[in-house]
Amino acid sequence: MNLAHLAAERAAEGRPVRAGLIGAGKFGSMFLSQVPTTPGLEVAAIADLDPDRARQACRGVGWDESLVARTRFLDDGTTLCGEDLDVVIEATGHPAAGVVHALAAIEAGRHVVMVNVEADVLCGAALAERARRAGVVYSMAYGDQPALVSEMVDWARAAGFGVQAAGKGTKYLPAYHEVTPDEVWSHYGMTPDSARAAGMNSQMFNSFLDGTKSAIEAAAIANACGLEPPEDGLAFPPCGVDDLAHVLRPEDVGGQARGRGVVEVVSSLERDGRPVFRDLRWGVYVVLEAPNEYSAACFRQYGLPTDPTRRYAAMYKPFHLIGMELGISVLSAALRHEPTGQTRRFSADAVAVAKRDLVPGDRLDGEGGRTVWGKCIPARRSVEAGALPIGLAHGVALVRPVARGEILTRADVEAIPDGPATRMRDEAAGLLG
Repeated sequence: MNLAHLAAERAAEGRPVRAGLIGAGKFGSMFLSQVPTTPGLEVAAIADLDPDRARQACRGVGWDESLVARTRFLDDGTTLCGEDLDVVIEATGHPAAGVVHALAAIEAGRHVVMVNVEADVLCGAALAERARRAGVVYSMAYGDQPALVSEMVDWARAAGFGVQAAGKGTKYLPAYHEVTPDEVWSHYGMTPDSARAAGMNSQMFNSFLDGTKSAIEAAAIANACGLEPPEDGLAFPPCGVDDLAHVLRPEDVGGQARGRGVVEVVSSLERDGRPVFRDLRWGVYVVLEAPNEYSAACFRQYGLPTDPTRRYAAMYKPFHLIGMELGISVLSAALRHEPTGQTRRFSADAVAVAKRDLVPGDRLDGEGGRTVWGKCIPARRSVEAGALPIGLAHGVALVRPVARGEILTRADVEAIPDGPATRMRDEAAGLLG
């Protein structure tokens, strides 16, 4: 609760926290919009495949020309990691690139804020271990849902509550798993022309709709918080904020949660398409378990919605501001040497599932594409089956047929080229938790 004070002290001393940003897309731009009004924080360098586009992004979020002129713009993220920085922010969204940049930053002795959840779920346990050995912080990005859930889970445990379930909300129907980028805009109430005019990427937005992004974020939450994913993937139960404790209590006491200490994503739509009352589409939650009868009585006395047993209650945050909150991670890493959420074990994975019957020669197009969607399953099951991570399911061709709805394995596709991402993935697989 004194982070702003610590940052203000650095500003007064004339030595602000120096951050470097890799990837000036939507998330990065939201962060950049807050930098001029955050005392004690400066972005000294920005790397983007198109540096001119990055300059325009800065101007578009309100930077004046003097601030743009003081910032180094580069076209290579690895080069940025060698700059005089305190913290490197990886915001490309590309899993293989994210791994390369994180390793370069760690080797250079820089703290890493990993906006790139795709890279984190692919091999975050191994990256976090590398960072620990190097004496630097490897952190999730505050403002993104996995970090916000991690904060709520940490709060609950530090206050002495049991954590029955935690996760986020989304808009979900089972049919969404097979939606392709060609069909996505009708589900958002837009036309392809209006989306194109707004510069919106159909494959990226489709990853939010088809369940892939939820699988990735749920896996990140499980790996950071020591929670368990459902054995056969997220159930996406329809649930509003008033019913979280009722729906997500364990099955053996009348709920829908498959076990105790689980991660789950709740839907803002009933299965017939009707909106859920007081939905949590944009927010995050934690379901608490009272450790004793006195605590359970306090739940009721202080107005928390509880389940019928009155032992379970829920806390939630209805919205998140994504990149606009990212500065909290940067300042926490540099000034407190603490992450805002961090992968601590490899307990959940996001694996590729066929959207349609696939045949040899079909080339996978990754997250949000036309061929596969991502499912969150236990890492143990993924490793035992040799499942293909969604983060590696791009640009590789099938060598065996895979039926619609089946999980792909690495034996189903041609050999994936060796590189930092595949090597770190194999390293993470050795850290099963």
